[in-house]
Amino acid sequence: MISAYLRAGLAALTVCLLAPFAPLAAQEVVFTNVRVFDGTADTLSAPTTVVVRENVIAAIGPDAAPTSAEVTVIDGTGQTLMPGLIDNHVHMMFNSLTPAEMAAPDMSLEKVMALSAAQSKAMLLRGFTAVRDVGGPSFQLKRLIDSGKVMGPRIWPSGPMISQTSGHADLRHPSEPSRRFSGRMSKAEEIWASVVADGRDEVLTAVRENLRLGASQIKIAAGGGTSSEYDPLDVTQYTLDEMKAAVDAASDWNTYVTVHAYHPKSVRRAIEAGVKVIEHGNLLDEDTLKLMAEKGIWLSGQMLVDSTEAMDPKRREKRKPVIEGQKIVWPMAKRLGVKLAWGTDFLFEPELNAQQNAYILRLKPYFTPAELLKLVTSGNAELLALSGPRTPYEGRLGVVEQGALADLILVRGDPLADIDLIGDPARNFTVIMKDGVIVKSAAE
Repeated sequence: MISAYLRAGLAALTVCLLAPFAPLAAQEVVFTNVRVFDGTADTLSAPTTVVVRENVIAAIGPDAAPTSAEVTVIDGTGQTLMPGLIDNHVHMMFNSLTPAEMAAPDMSLEKVMALSAAQSKAMLLRGFTAVRDVGGPSFQLKRLIDSGKVMGPRIWPSGPMISQTSGHADLRHPSEPSRRFSGRMSKAEEIWASVVADGRDEVLTAVRENLRLGASQIKIAAGGGTSSEYDPLDVTQYTLDEMKAAVDAASDWNTYVTVHAYHPKSVRRAIEAGVKVIEHGNLLDEDTLKLMAEKGIWLSGQMLVDSTEAMDPKRREKRKPVIEGQKIVWPMAKRLGVKLAWGTDFLFEPELNAQQNAYILRLKPYFTPAELLKLVTSGNAELLALSGPRTPYEGRLGVVEQGALADLILVRGDPLADIDLIGDPARNFTVIMKDGVIVKSAAE
């Protein structure tokens, strides 16, 4: 039923969301006199040459040279070449909407798409060349980006977040009855924002539907949230059997399940079910983090601000323990050896999008500059690779090495000496390249 609506909505969507763009392309691009942060080392290389051929890094070294006559040469003297940034927790379709816009009677998938396309372009021009979308109808946006009709990062889509009734992704208006009893989809389900699924059978169907549409991983809600209407922060969501159903269906497709969860009970249940990634985890204790480290479970965390002007007072109050907890969990998880990833999680507050780079810098108290750059490049890329054969792009990301995909940023200066440089991409990112194509150049 939901997929039928989605097909109708996508059929009505035109590709004129944005005018076609004309990125600077050449058969080969040569960066000369650059120092390289390769995504894994603690230091920069000596000045060197990096050759990009088509969409991969073809050669690195002082003797590296192009092989064709059609070449774009970029002198990187005094600059650092590094991998494109990766945000592992985004909502591409909902980071451009306010709660009022989301709830508007005339809201449609087409309107969401138009707003999201503009935000997608801005995200790429901030240096984010890859993102993991953990909730929302981003499949069509991804297709438009991949086909070159819209500018934006590579997207690892989860599809709509799957939630139990009264769970974190139950986005129904209070007047909307359950689909099970009324036979009617909620507005949120109609625009593919989320799916309410109860019981093993419904969870299996919801997961398989997302996979059918192209999900690279599956996102379910396992505990209470701060931006959701019905669930207190302390509640645990989905029974063990329901969680196992999601994991079974994803595992059959050789990919994984990640869960929204804050507290130990929901996280431990998710681990028992076979979940591989925890989103948030701000209220976790040391014993649970030790368990995650032992089992190789990822913690995909954020570093959020206390509040914003647009935030509802109830939400501001509800998130207080989450804000306090993140200051404890980040250093404790790092000390215990938990696999860490980073993301922003901007949702229904469009004014925050421009601060995406600055939110990386909020982790400065807990990481050295080299650790921070590794976290948002090769570290986040390692998490993306958990999708296995469901990974939508062939090739290695998050590193500057021969044979890797050419998602690159040329930074004015040395971000290992001054990590704040990455917080101001408009001033300090002189070149941004995605898939071998220059999408921003200081010469333009």
